[in-house]
Amino acid sequence: MRQSKTTRRSFLKKTAGAAITVPTIATVPLFGEDAPSNKATIGFVGTGNNGTNWMGRFLGDKRMRVVAVCDVNKEGPGYWGGSVRGREPAIRRVNGHYKDKGCAGYEDFRDVIGRKDVDAIYIGTPDHWHALVAVHAAKAKKDVYGQKPLSLTIAEGRAMVKAVEENKIVWQTGSQQRSDRNFRRACELVRNGRIGKLHTVLCGLPGGIPDYGKTFNKTETVPVPDGFNFDMWLGPAPEAEFCPARVGVNFRWILDYSGGQLTDWGGHHPDCAQWGMGTERTGPVAIKNQKATWAKHPVYNTATEYYFECHYASGVKLLISNRDNRPKDEREVRWRGGVTFIGEDGWVWADRGRHDCSNKALLKEERGPDAIRLYQSDNHVRNFIDSMFSRKETVAPIEVAHRSISLAHLGNISMRLGRDLKWDPATEKIAGDKSANEMLSRAYRKPWVL
Repeated sequence: MRQSKTTRRSFLKKTAGAAITVPTIATVPLFGEDAPSNKATIGFVGTGNNGTNWMGRFLGDKRMRVVAVCDVNKEGPGYWGGSVRGREPAIRRVNGHYKDKGCAGYEDFRDVIGRKDVDAIYIGTPDHWHALVAVHAAKAKKDVYGQKPLSLTIAEGRAMVKAVEENKIVWQTGSQQRSDRNFRRACELVRNGRIGKLHTVLCGLPGGIPDYGKTFNKTETVPVPDGFNFDMWLGPAPEAEFCPARVGVNFRWILDYSGGQLTDWGGHHPDCAQWGMGTERTGPVAIKNQKATWAKHPVYNTATEYYFECHYASGVKLLISNRDNRPKDEREVRWRGGVTFIGEDGWVWADRGRHDCSNKALLKEERGPDAIRLYQSDNHVRNFIDSMFSRKETVAPIEVAHRSISLAHLGNISMRLGRDLKWDPATEKIAGDKSANEMLSRAYRKPWVL
């Protein structure tokens, strides 16, 4: 029955304080879904490669309306490579989709968050901006789809969790492998004991530093291009001279803004590893046997090769690396990209779009009524939008994302210091190591504060 007096915005106001619980996924239809008052509105903060690539998924859902975009880059491929990126191209794309001029553009994210008619925020900025945008959005009661990696530091991640939980907003992390049936199936086999007692998990991640071309990677200091607010781009990060190699997607290879391939992929494979282990809301007790090769470059300084072990109280050992660094006598199970769970009775492996098992029959096995069934989402963006209307927890909530990326942050700390760490997942402190604890957070450049 049509309920014409109920709008999406009034529904959210009434349910803002409702408890967030794990849902049974079912799309919640709108009442008169083509009516603007019954659509959820969203603003995109960051319209570079990431924001632009994911925008189409929101434009394609009739329950959503993109009303604002924000980027410190006005327009132009210049130092960014590839297609034209920036807020002006994003505005044209949105208005072209809706065939009107309803999308506004901004340079400062606070102007988008300050709009009372915006229900949600998409965060597609470089990593060093994630926490500030997220906390501001949460305090303004905006639901958030925040891209991975969740944070630049463990302290930032905890502050983000606190803001989201205190303000009871819906949060989805862009760890979309949780909406991949292959990862979910593999994790369910592990959680149901179908490979026996788990003892080792392998996370195969990429290494190196991509070469995006000579123009894109120029390291000499040059004038800031017109239409690009470089000071705002730096934000809370340390003062720096502008060069093409520092901005665009290149930020990922600079420790002031990110953590290299390790943190880029740290919100994916290690996240699913913890899902299968059942440790997604806690963490290891030690980081051991670290190895790293660091970039030799005028600007890039993240690890090009890396290996470390996360040891859990249960005795399970999680290995995270871009290559097989195991002793030869421990290589009975093949190392490959993705996540491999090894138990006493066999192994199961998952990667994007595929999975395999030592016992092929398990791949088609029907689960019994008492089997553990993990949260099922088959579309990451749709899951977020469903949760916006139901006010229920998403498949990739913020506490889980925080615990997942903490593994990568701890690995980087351990490798940078060249020593093992004793980690307390309850207090989120490193035992007996002042220097390591200091690396759990970063100082912000004035006037920015979290």
